[in-house]
Amino acid sequence: MLDDDREILTALREGILTVQGEFLWGSNYTFLVDVAYGSQHLRGVYKPTQGERPLWDFPRASLARREVAAYLVSEALGWCFVPPTVYRRRAPLGAGSIQCYIEHDPDYHYFRFSESDRQRLRPVALFDLLINNADRKGSHILIDPAGKIWLIDHGICFHREDKLRTVIWDFAGEPIPEALLADLERFRQQLEAPSELLNALQEYLHQEEIAALANRASRLLAAKQFPNPHPNRRVYPYPPI
Repeated sequence: MLDDDREILTALREGILTVQGEFLWGSNYTFLVDVAYGSQHLRGVYKPTQGERPLWDFPRASLARREVAAYLVSEALGWCFVPPTVYRRRAPLGAGSIQCYIEHDPDYHYFRFSESDRQRLRPVALFDLLINNADRKGSHILIDPAGKIWLIDHGICFHREDKLRTVIWDFAGEPIPEALLADLERFRQQLEAPSELLNALQEYLHQEEIAALANRASRLLAAKQFPNPHPNRRVYPYPPI
């Protein structure tokens, strides 16, 4: 069993992929794959670029790369919400993202979370504000059998313009906890000068999108509180689950 993230990333990049089936509820083609790496096997979620539905406001063939960018940001923050994710140019249906599959109960989602689990979502809300998530549905927040929170489906994030659409407005108007602000400040500093994170993000996002990411971090640090929903635009995804 591969438990170390570095081993999982290597398996996702180099393992032999076998398509096991298709997830039918998404807008874009998404497949469950078996990843064979040496004697080990793990399950992954494969999103081929050629299966992306064109969007008027996002560059074509860019969604799979944004999935990887979300993983990189999550790791840089130290929150580790996004499952290990890589971009492969050679895969059964062409280039695309491969993400480690997370075991979870699909019937236990945001709208059915206990109050204690909802109270754990402050960093999730902040993460979505930072990456400008245009589609945080209730089913995109997973809790695995050990109780860890995971976040999936980040193909339409990182736009330069405000696109935030999320079901998580529980903390609107509240101060952002100091520990989260400290993580955010460390993250912002990594975008100000040459860094490993900056070099990695440049493979998956346009320079203008990275600059917008840094600006959002700065604005959140200055505001020090979770914003209220914008009164003049749609702020919830559809469908919400």
